[in-house]
Amino acid sequence: MAKRSLSQLDVSGSRVLVRVDFNVPIEQGIEAIAGYDQRLRATLPTIRHLIDQGCKTILCSHLGRPRGKIDDSLRLAPIGDRLAFLLNHPVKSLPDVSGPEVEAAVAAMSPGDVALLENLRFDAGEEANDPAFAQSLAALADYFVMDAFAVAHRAHASTVGVTNYLPSAMGYLVEKEVSSMGRALESPEKPLAALMGGAKVSDKILLMENIMDKLDHLFIGGGMCVTFLKAQGHGVGASQVEEDRLEFAREMLDAADRRSIHVHLPGEVVVASEFAPDPAEVQVAASDHVPEGGIIMDIAPSAAQEFARALKACRTVIWNGPMGVFEMPRFSEGTRVVAQAIAGAPGITSVVGGGSTAETVEALGLMDSMTHVSTGGGASLEFLGGIELPGIASLPDGD
Repeated sequence: MAKRSLSQLDVSGSRVLVRVDFNVPIEQGIEAIAGYDQRLRATLPTIRHLIDQGCKTILCSHLGRPRGKIDDSLRLAPIGDRLAFLLNHPVKSLPDVSGPEVEAAVAAMSPGDVALLENLRFDAGEEANDPAFAQSLAALADYFVMDAFAVAHRAHASTVGVTNYLPSAMGYLVEKEVSSMGRALESPEKPLAALMGGAKVSDKILLMENIMDKLDHLFIGGGMCVTFLKAQGHGVGASQVEEDRLEFAREMLDAADRRSIHVHLPGEVVVASEFAPDPAEVQVAASDHVPEGGIIMDIAPSAAQEFARALKACRTVIWNGPMGVFEMPRFSEGTRVVAQAIAGAPGITSVVGGGSTAETVEALGLMDSMTHVSTGGGASLEFLGGIELPGIASLPDGD
């Protein structure tokens, strides 16, 4: 049964605690927040709804990994400033997560006010799912809204514990995540394609196993293709191979063959003499003739175009992972070509996994051209892999 949604709660005029995920790459500097604010923008519908309902909205999030200790470089005030700009509405950043000062600030809120608690992970009780800490959060509000899909796979005090003490529901972001990815898994328009990339096969095992029976096409690029090429018996030079995943790769290729799934591996790859942004030598090589000592850094232009043509013929695409070392501009071209093909093709339902894939789509300026870009990296992989997420499972069923 579907979980209770915010639209099923009468929260008018109430105090509402909202778990959001504002864990942006602040280590790149405060000025970089505007370039990676997808997670902030994704929560705006929920926050605006609560403002319109005259609620006192109390937002809570973690940032980084302070491990239960205060770290001034991981304070949330800069995030609150960016949120206020996006909302065009004041956001008051509070100095702590709980305690008398926070309680007094919440008591002084007026209908429509928005406050942001300090970094949840400054308190060790958050990651320990400590009941006392969960109760201290719940004491601030009348209702709880879970709108942080990116941490829904974590059983923490602010994702699971607080639901024991407050009437709870999923926010509009979590509802959209569950709906969009659920449809892609359960009732996709065919042909269905999975576009897999990124560094590791091990990250995608559950996803691939869960969707294999439904697939028509399987595209493999990025560091993943190295292990799959090696599994086919090809030499891959000095490229990093997940030796312990070779048997899995062979099993997936065999399963695809039995199910008549069209597997797309790059026929040509971009090879560098070293893993570096500007290596001394770069060349395009056939995938079965990678030079000794060469490192595969991207799919070649010919492979990117072949992927793009085949993807345009699909009706649903589930994408997780870039096609090359996207953070190095010289090896971002394969990802760009494939992303633009998906974004520009009419009639395609595109579901993009979070984490580095979402950051890639954001950097390419294609967020609005995809059907759904998940805000969760690990959470989206687990959801697409068929794993129940604690932060959603703990919510009550809908009416």
